[in-house]
Amino acid sequence: MTGRAARADADIVLSARQVGIESGETLVLLHGFGGSGHAFDPVLDDLGRKARLVLPDLPGHGGSVEVGGKRHPRAGADAVLSTLDRLGIEHFHLGGFSMGGAVACLIAMKAPGRVKSLTLVAPGGFGPEIAAATLRQFARARSREELRDALSRMVAPGMNAPETDLAALEEERRDQALVGELTAIAEMITRDDRQGELPRESLAAIECPVRVLWGTEDPVLPVTQSRDLPDGFALRRIEGAGHMLLHEAREVVTDAFLAALSNERAEDRAF
Repeated sequence: MTGRAARADADIVLSARQVGIESGETLVLLHGFGGSGHAFDPVLDDLGRKARLVLPDLPGHGGSVEVGGKRHPRAGADAVLSTLDRLGIEHFHLGGFSMGGAVACLIAMKAPGRVKSLTLVAPGGFGPEIAAATLRQFARARSREELRDALSRMVAPGMNAPETDLAALEEERRDQALVGELTAIAEMITRDDRQGELPRESLAAIECPVRVLWGTEDPVLPVTQSRDLPDGFALRRIEGAGHMLLHEAREVVTDAFLAALSNERAEDRAF
């Protein structure tokens, strides 16, 4: 698989890696807090055979640390849309993990005519509860041991931290400016040990097909936040899985993205 980088400069708002087949549908994937586009590496081979994948680093993360002044998820949504404009991408499928799920929802609200489908993997913003201490610990972590310890608090009980993430994260965390940005973002999104919520009525206004995946043993964002979703949101609760679904339930996540790319119906709540 080939890839090319679109670097954050005067022409591109965010650093954004592109991989996959240029002739296919476009799928934009947004990572969670503390990560980067590399968070989706476990599913790239399977998805890249079917689509053009665009993997932005959100503000303050990865290669976009220099645009870290825009820390709020709404600013992140604007930055992603600006980046896609500069890349000449008008219509796209959209996926988001954790914090990236909240940003993805905001994009679908801001640009409803551009988003073909929305696939949310343990999304942020669906309820006030959040493992604030874990996210703050993850923000400060720099060594492989510190990162492993933080990630081990995000998987289901008895599961190991995803080792494949550690090398990329450790390399990124060599940048003290990045660690500073992440620490500030963690404080913002866990203020008073709670996260901001996306109103259910705003979610209900999203026009495209929506799929939601959630682990029943998620220790970061409890699965109870998947209750009372708007009609038309197709929900799959993954038994025994934690928050790190890209590792703990890779095949299920891949299948959900492939179904979205194939324009399969998403109305069945047990898709």
